[in-house]
Amino acid sequence: MLNQKLLWGTLLALGTGAAAAQSSVTIGGVMDVSARSVKNAGSSAVQSLASGANSTSRLYFRGEEDLGAGLSAGFWLETGINVDSGATTGGTQFYDRRATLSLTSRSAGEIRMGRDYVPTYTTWSRHDPFSHVGVAGSNNFSTSSQQGPIRAAFGTNPNTTVRANNAVEYLLPAGLGGLEGGLMVAAGEGGTTANGQDKVVAARIGWQGAGFGVNAAHGVTENDLMAGGKFKDSVLGVNGAIGPVKLAAAWRRYEQASAEQTNVMLSGIASFGAVDVKASYLKANMKGSVGATVIDANDASQFGIGAVYNFSKRTAAYAQASRLANDGRATFVIPGGATLSAGGTSSGWEAGLRHNF
Repeated sequence: MLNQKLLWGTLLALGTGAAAAQSSVTIGGVMDVSARSVKNAGSSAVQSLASGANSTSRLYFRGEEDLGAGLSAGFWLETGINVDSGATTGGTQFYDRRATLSLTSRSAGEIRMGRDYVPTYTTWSRHDPFSHVGVAGSNNFSTSSQQGPIRAAFGTNPNTTVRANNAVEYLLPAGLGGLEGGLMVAAGEGGTTANGQDKVVAARIGWQGAGFGVNAAHGVTENDLMAGGKFKDSVLGVNGAIGPVKLAAAWRRYEQASAEQTNVMLSGIASFGAVDVKASYLKANMKGSVGATVIDANDASQFGIGAVYNFSKRTAAYAQASRLANDGRATFVIPGGATLSAGGTSSGWEAGLRHNF
């Protein structure tokens, strides 16, 4: 009897080990913190400790199980972290950055469900050398603080320029000769935009070769606040490489009713050993009106420059600076400063440390 128990115990342990060998769970993330100074016209400079200026600080849990026959199942849970305070960035929405469950076929592609990046953001952000964060990121022009299409569509509630809740996605498989793409559909679930319940239909397509790539994306959002038309988000981008220099150009347009905002970005990264030098120029052009408010003159431009020194594959030090100039009644601003008067300028710099774990 004892020998039988030992035999069955040994077989069970071996079986469990074999099953465990087919699956994995990873805990990882990014810790990024910097000293920042922002000076807005008419006010004194404000100094602060900022989180996620080179790469958003985060903690994630990721798992995958090999189901055989080229199939795998996976999950991804990711929350943003404010390193300066220890708080999470999403408030009651703990996994604010990503919460997805997926089924992937090596030959047919991936089905992914949950909260994830919208296709237009995925396409746009890959052309931003500052990763849509920090004093020089293109995030400074994707804001609901302005009278424009984003505010008209979402108010000051969460919007779908970066992520969407309740999404079902299909992603093309790898190995298609550089072709990539995806389709997202998100259900409003009868809720409100204040609760992140937006209806979204969006898609992206692109091709990336050894030294050149081209990408496009388009998305349409509906919610309970919109009057006079759906919110539309369109992106076009190209990138190329000449030796150690990577260049990119991207165009993004937000539309809602009679209001338009068109962002244009030119950027570059040059790598010299452990050092990456990067720069970008952005222009936001406003057109049309929100209700009775004409926004044609409320344009803005931003120039940013930065450098990253990579101590290793996981640890880096960085410094970056930018200047943002507004026209008309625009109040686009670098985050972390005092209140900015309409038409004023905003400038800032930061230096920090990033560690991936």
